[in-house]
Amino acid sequence: MSTKYNFGAGPCILPQEVFKEASNAVLNFNGLSILEVSHRSPEFVAVMDEAIALVKEVLNVPAGYSVMFLQGGASLGFLISALNMSGKNKKAAYINTGTWSSKAIKEAKNAGLEVVEIGSSEDKNFNYIPKDLTIPNDCDFLHFTSNNTIFGTQFKAFPKGDIPLVCDMSSDIFSQEINVADFDIIYAGAQKNLGPAGATLFIVKESILGNSTAEWLPTYLNLKTHHDKESMFNTPPVFSIYVSMLNLRHLKQNGGVPAIEKINIEKANILYTEIDVNPLFEGATAVEDRSNMNVTFKLKNESLTDAFNKAWNEAGIVGLKGHRSVGGYRASIYNALPLSSVQVLVNLMRDFAKANS
Repeated sequence: MSTKYNFGAGPCILPQEVFKEASNAVLNFNGLSILEVSHRSPEFVAVMDEAIALVKEVLNVPAGYSVMFLQGGASLGFLISALNMSGKNKKAAYINTGTWSSKAIKEAKNAGLEVVEIGSSEDKNFNYIPKDLTIPNDCDFLHFTSNNTIFGTQFKAFPKGDIPLVCDMSSDIFSQEINVADFDIIYAGAQKNLGPAGATLFIVKESILGNSTAEWLPTYLNLKTHHDKESMFNTPPVFSIYVSMLNLRHLKQNGGVPAIEKINIEKANILYTEIDVNPLFEGATAVEDRSNMNVTFKLKNESLTDAFNKAWNEAGIVGLKGHRSVGGYRASIYNALPLSSVQVLVNLMRDFAKANS
C-alpha cells in the first residue's frame, strides 16, 4: 500500500502506536472486544477513570473542575454550554469568527438568551480575529471558538473580562498549553487531537453546576447530571473514550502538551514560510492570526489549479482541498501529523513552483 499523508480537517489522524493498540483491543480486551464490553464493567470504569485523570494531568486542570465525556460533539455543546451558563441576565456575549461560532450563536438564541456580538470578522469572510473588544459586564458569560478549522484563524491570546469565559476548543485542545482556571466551561469534540469521533470532552468549573436559570433544561443537557453520574448517565461512547485514553497516554509519554506545542509551532512555521516565499502561493488569513492547526492558502494563479491538484494527489497527499466557503487549500496539521508529512507537502510546493514559474 502506498504511503498517504493525511492533511484532512477531521476526523483526526492518530499515532500509529495508538492505532495498533486500539485495533488489538477490538479483538481482545480482557477476553472480549472493546466494542462489546459493558460500560459498567470494572475494566471499562478503569478506562474512564484513567482518561479523566489523564485529561486533568496533561492540562494541569486545577481542583474544583469536573472532567466529563459526553456525546453530540461541539454542535450539541453549543446548546449545552448556553443552557448551563444561563444566568440572571439571560444575556450572553459572543465573538463571531466563523461557521462554528455562528452556529453557537444560533443555539444560544434557541436557548432563550439575548446574544451580543462583541466582535465579528464576517466583513472579511472571517479571515482575521477581532481585536480590542469591549466585554459587557451585564452578560452571563462570554463565548468564543479558539481555533477556526474552516478559515484557518486562531486566537493567540484569549479574551479576558469580568464575566465567565466559555470556549469551544474542539480543534486545538491539547495542542498548546492553556490555563484552565481562566474558563468556566471548555468543550471539545474528540475528533481533532483527542481520539475518534463519538466522544465530546467537557471541562467544567464545579461552582456553575446546578445554577442555570434556563426555563428549559432537559436532564441530558444538564451538566450536573453527568458530573453526578461520573459520565455514566447513559451508555458512553466506549471505543472513542478508550482510544482517547490511549492517545492521552501517548501524549504524556512523549513530553505532554509542552512538547507537542513546540512541534506544532515548528510544523506551522515550516509550512507558512514556504507559503510566504513561494511565488505561486499566498496565505488566506491575516498573518498575526494564522492557525497552527489548519493552514489555509491559495494559488495566486487559478489556472494552475488542475495541475497542482494532480500533483498532490499523485504524491499521496490526502484532504488538502479547502472548504467550499473559502476555496483554495487547507492543510490540517494536528498533533499526530509528523513533521515529515509537512516536509513532503513543502517539497511538493517547491517542485511545483520550479516547474511552473
